[in-house]
Amino acid sequence: METTPGLTFRDATDADVDTLVALVEAAYRGDDSRAGWTTEADILEGQRTDPEGVLEVIKSPDSRLLTVEQDGRVVACCQVEHRGTHAYFGMFAVSPTLQGGGLGKVIIAEAERIARETWGVTEMHMTVISVRNDLIAWYERRGYRRTGEMTPFPYGDERFGVPQRDDLKFELLVKPLV
Repeated sequence: METTPGLTFRDATDADVDTLVALVEAAYRGDDSRAGWTTEADILEGQRTDPEGVLEVIKSPDSRLLTVEQDGRVVACCQVEHRGTHAYFGMFAVSPTLQGGGLGKVIIAEAERIARETWGVTEMHMTVISVRNDLIAWYERRGYRRTGEMTPFPYGDERFGVPQRDDLKFELLVKPLV
């Protein structure tokens, strides 16, 4: 368990599943997500994740689902997964009412530190929906670069949401961890 002023970082447990599903949904889907700037409500409806998906990340031996608490309340989470020479950063969610205050910067820096120190990786990878220009710009300000490498959005698989447009794809972003 790591502590930063006012924040506690710990690995998620089975008991956190429902709280983390609710957090991810609140950060990205529906009207509540509009309180923050990471909402995907205009491009995707339906769920962002489900209890099975969260539990799979918690149970994976090569993955950590960091849970971030402030004053005993879960306020954010992110996945850090070991993938050979790099780590993958995903399932990043910050409570919508706390977005824009610098919390995300602290969390991503901690995830990068953990990936470097735990697995000795030299890069962090992530995928972002390519039309999320504001979000991509935020990651670029943190040292991530667009690769232009695209993968298709899983249209027809409602576990990932119900697309509201037909041009969605994921772009790979990469940051050296040196």
